[in-house]
Amino acid sequence: MSEKEIKDKGVKKSKVRMIMSYLVRWLLPLALTVILVSYMFRKVNFSEMMDIIRHGVDYWWILCAMGISVLSHVFRALRWRIQLRSLGIKAPVMALCCSIFGCYALNLVFPRLGEVWRCTYIAGREKAPFTTVLGSMVADRLSDTICVLLLTILAFIVATPAINAFLTKYPVGQGLLATASSPRFWIAVVGGCLVIWAIFRLGSNFGPVKKIENWGKETWKGFAVVTQMKGKWAFLLYSIAIWGCYYIQLYVAFFAFPFTRELCSQPGLAFGLTPCLVAFVLSSIGMAVPSNGGLGPWNIAVMFGLAIYGVSTPDGTAFSMLQWSGQTVMLIILGIFTMAYISMTRPKGGVKP
Repeated sequence: MSEKEIKDKGVKKSKVRMIMSYLVRWLLPLALTVILVSYMFRKVNFSEMMDIIRHGVDYWWILCAMGISVLSHVFRALRWRIQLRSLGIKAPVMALCCSIFGCYALNLVFPRLGEVWRCTYIAGREKAPFTTVLGSMVADRLSDTICVLLLTILAFIVATPAINAFLTKYPVGQGLLATASSPRFWIAVVGGCLVIWAIFRLGSNFGPVKKIENWGKETWKGFAVVTQMKGKWAFLLYSIAIWGCYYIQLYVAFFAFPFTRELCSQPGLAFGLTPCLVAFVLSSIGMAVPSNGGLGPWNIAVMFGLAIYGVSTPDGTAFSMLQWSGQTVMLIILGIFTMAYISMTRPKGGVKP
């Protein structure tokens, strides 16, 4: 085989890999969104759901939830500023806010691309290394993962009776409980952990294993900086503020619908705080599924959380769709504001604004 043929073969392989990468990154989330939305509406009386949205909603509470969501993005920008300053990057607050606004707006169309864009925007604006800014974003997301884990534990502690009753009632729940209580399941889990440990222990010189190990070390290094940097207590307070806003915006939306407002009137359910926590935790976990703006997995997770407390499927669908739509409209508005801000503050003659 000639050198030219080898080169052409390499180019073809590169193109195939690039096409497969695009399919996985863009088409897979879109396909998941379509499948999950179809599943969500399959057993729902659409006209009944629309009737609830038209006549049974106090939209002032939805608007209030939209306003709180904006505040959560501002807190996220302020938290990110602490990390960037510790790395010597002093971006203006408004630029950081717009990077967050644009990130979530872009994720509506291209899931996960928003995170790359916000790092690219700040790195380019501040003439900072992209990998440094990206590392701070990874630490930012790891902090969110820890928050979700802590909230999940809290939800299972305060809502154990309701969750157990729901899981026992439905076939899917019975299967989950049977799996979790099976010795074979835990033997498989332990065996899987031992296999992974052996791979990293014995195959540390193997290329792919070495890359994963180095990536893990760099990620941990980026997160460990959070515990050593100046302003770490402010970072913690902003983390609480961010997730507090996320929770409050969902709880506020409970007052927009009569069936969720009823949950807020029951002292035995902590005036709706416990059902909201369960729905909130499940929806946060659902956001880990790649889809366009969370449409599909987020809605199903919220519906599942509400169903634990007796909210019917049409009611749960109406709630999740309207709340998701309100947040989406707000992100589109913020995305337009971000484009206007970037356009008006674009440097002229190479001078940064």
